[in-house]
Amino acid sequence: MISTAVNHQAIFNPLPAVVIGGPPHSGKSVLAYSLTSALRERGVPHYVLRAYPPDYEGDWFYEGEPDTVRRLRLKGARSAAWLPLLRRDVARRHLPLIVDLGGLPTLEQEAILDDCTHAILLTPHEAARQEWAARLARHGLVLLADLRSDLQGENRLDQVGPVLQGTLARLERRSRAEGPAFVALTDRLADLFNAAAQGLHRRHLADAPTELVVDLDRLAQQMGRDPNDWQPSDLPAVLDYLPGGEPLALYGRGPNWLYAAVAAQALPAPFFLFDARLGWVTAPIIPTGAPDPTGPLTVRSHALPQAQLLELHLPDAYLDITEADTLRLPPLCPMAGVILSGRLPQWLWAALTRSCDTRWVAIFQPQVGGAVVVRSHTPNPAIGDVVSLPEMFP
Repeated sequence: MISTAVNHQAIFNPLPAVVIGGPPHSGKSVLAYSLTSALRERGVPHYVLRAYPPDYEGDWFYEGEPDTVRRLRLKGARSAAWLPLLRRDVARRHLPLIVDLGGLPTLEQEAILDDCTHAILLTPHEAARQEWAARLARHGLVLLADLRSDLQGENRLDQVGPVLQGTLARLERRSRAEGPAFVALTDRLADLFNAAAQGLHRRHLADAPTELVVDLDRLAQQMGRDPNDWQPSDLPAVLDYLPGGEPLALYGRGPNWLYAAVAAQALPAPFFLFDARLGWVTAPIIPTGAPDPTGPLTVRSHALPQAQLLELHLPDAYLDITEADTLRLPPLCPMAGVILSGRLPQWLWAALTRSCDTRWVAIFQPQVGGAVVVRSHTPNPAIGDVVSLPEMFP
């Protein structure tokens, strides 16, 4: 499909981008999470992009403690600056995509569909189905599945043909989709994505900007770990396995604290990571200074016992890596720890960790109920420890 990037230049991208369409509260985000979980378990290359506007709402939103998630999840953006950047990323995708468009796209946001290739309909009633079917048809998308969302019904598969038809029941937060229609949809996406991505993994690794490239899936296999279930306690073994002070490139899906710890391990040499939106990027160093309160990244600093908590927020919901040179960290005490909290792209977590030369650095992770120590000059806390933060969430 021909797509239009941020500069309106036509781009041909052979990788599929499958949008999930339907009204609010129909279970689209739950379906997207369920699909990506099932595809990861099968080792199918892909990436989920949430586009309404993007808020880096990853698995932590579904796996974290509810009160913590509500505090961290700030929806919306102060402007529409994110939209052309997001369209650029969809058009230039480096992996097959699942796109969650949201239930109430504006006409401007609907233009994202021009950069997609396929669609899944998920609607609770016929009126919504007709509205969304017409919207998807206007943009020439290939319909893979036409599914009904029913909170009280039963899971059912009605038709397998060119367009899957059936019912997905009880798509509620903190649950996963199941049933014959979901399995059939997962099979269809796995076939589509695997066919399109043949040879992609090898090309990505070959394009890495440094000699030492770490494939996280292969690393997990060599260490006897589950590549879909890295734990903070794995960090010491990971860092013992990898060289220190040498250029490193990291590839594959992994938690932000894993990327951050490996990024710090490479210091003072450069660190590279593969971003599904951008391809290979270099983690920049962010200098100390007064953060611009109107800039693309806002920082709130809080004093904690033996540590400084930095709450980080993207007011425009999206930070382009080309803006990295405008970022500043507030002054940090080198003899104390620093805890980083927020919803940020992977490259920024790596950059922040490399830039914080403090006694220790930890990244707050809702799934583990605390902050994972990713860099430390002291045995207590050590790398891989989880620092409890009850005062953050009264």
